[in-house]
Amino acid sequence: MSQLKVFADQNPNDALLDITDGEQITAELSKVGVLFERWATPGEIADDATQEDILALYQDDIDRVKAMGGYQTVDVLHMVPTHPDKEAMRQKFLNEHRHHEDEVRFFVKGQGLFCLHIEDKVYQVLCTRNDLISVPANTPHWFDMGPAPEFTALRFFDNVEGWVPHWTESDIAGKFDRLDQL
Repeated sequence: MSQLKVFADQNPNDALLDITDGEQITAELSKVGVLFERWATPGEIADDATQEDILALYQDDIDRVKAMGGYQTVDVLHMVPTHPDKEAMRQKFLNEHRHHEDEVRFFVKGQGLFCLHIEDKVYQVLCTRNDLISVPANTPHWFDMGPAPEFTALRFFDNVEGWVPHWTESDIAGKFDRLDQL
């Protein structure tokens, strides 16, 4: 189930807000310029679905989001608990960073935790199946896929380089709960 928790950035122990209703999550995140949508599943997704199968299934929504944000490319990231680089990838994403472009993800399966550091608050967004989140360019954030990641996500890019982080060097991410602690 999708969830939004909001904290004062200096108080990671007491949530100022804790909600699971999709419409409320959308409304709260829109106040800080973050897009959050829930998409209907347009059909069954086979366990052995290829990237092409998944992209074809969501083509109408992909076209809409690409047109809305000017995104050039879309790919599918599939993570499983047996992925050989899972720990290195998790550690990389756990450090607070920014991007010069929006970070847009749609969760086809599984879940991931986006933590957005906006002004003096941290917005923890647990994204699950059918959730789309668009983190605006230059927003400090980190992402946790958990110690045993299992998700499939569409990634939208407006540059040909793909995912390019700019590290903030802040230690704030280590002060907040991780996905496996929720």
